[in-house]
Amino acid sequence: MSHAAVPATHREVRLVARPRGPLTGEEFEVVEVPVPEPGSGQLLVRNRTVSVAAAMRSLMDEKSGIPVPSYELGKPVWGAAVGEVVAAPGTRFAPGDLVSTVTGWREYAVVDEAAATRLTPGVLPDPAAYLSQGPTAYMGIVRGAEVRPGDTVFVTGAAGGVGSLAGQIARLRGAVRLIGSTGSPRKAEVLTRELGYDAVVLRGAGPVEEQLRAAAPDGIDAVLDNVGGEQLEAALRLANRRARVALVGALSDQLGTKAPACFDTLSLISRGIVLRGMSGLDHHDLLPEWHDFFGRGLRDGSLTFPHTRLTGLDRAPGALAELIEGRHVGALLVDLP
Repeated sequence: MSHAAVPATHREVRLVARPRGPLTGEEFEVVEVPVPEPGSGQLLVRNRTVSVAAAMRSLMDEKSGIPVPSYELGKPVWGAAVGEVVAAPGTRFAPGDLVSTVTGWREYAVVDEAAATRLTPGVLPDPAAYLSQGPTAYMGIVRGAEVRPGDTVFVTGAAGGVGSLAGQIARLRGAVRLIGSTGSPRKAEVLTRELGYDAVVLRGAGPVEEQLRAAAPDGIDAVLDNVGGEQLEAALRLANRRARVALVGALSDQLGTKAPACFDTLSLISRGIVLRGMSGLDHHDLLPEWHDFFGRGLRDGSLTFPHTRLTGLDRAPGALAELIEGRHVGALLVDLP
């Protein structure tokens, strides 16, 4: 490969300790290592923007309960990234191609050709939008909760990367009332003023079921659940006959409650309630549809992409701690200049 524009070394973030309680930053280290050399059939990618997602906290545990491998001690933290191909010997890619990978928190990475997805310029106005959690939101609203015109919809964790898009998608599909849950008055205000929610259930402001009953006096037709626990329990109690519930996350683990939801199975059966566990691994076919939908929405103003962007690889570990603490609305991205 040509070394003209490639430095001899680059930086990457490694997991060096399993967390015990809240993240302190000591679980990670930023190290400088040689830039790897691609072999035939491989790509050298210069990452430009990387994602910080709540699921990363679960993957830091030795056993995460997520159907993907946990992070290994002493190895780079992997996750969604958008980057530019630098070299691609023996592949169908060329230098300059924009790609998405799961190479995560590092400046350069070598990946097999099959592990990179070519991104078509112009589909999304900003390439960083490929790092939205919109595919999960779209999957959950369209296939899981099957939101229909006239529905009352409840989205748990509504201010996160998934929920901040899920409400917008539900509204475009005809939902007439949107209720979201969140953990702070500041986020509640963002949900109602900027993201189209009609009412908010505020964690810690009283029993969830009472708040939800007041917000949805006629019951709930569709649920996108990112949280589990008490919020899911309340949603199931207030679900109307034949309501659809998409289970896409378990933020209660990150929030530290880890309390399993308890529900009356006979009641769910008698009301014909549908619960669907939704994994993005099973719905890759929706990605082109989502990108087209998202791109059109961003251009015509019918969708927004709530997110925070930080700069510098060294910001990533602290950003994850901030995300888990609930400091951010929408997606959290780190640009690598």
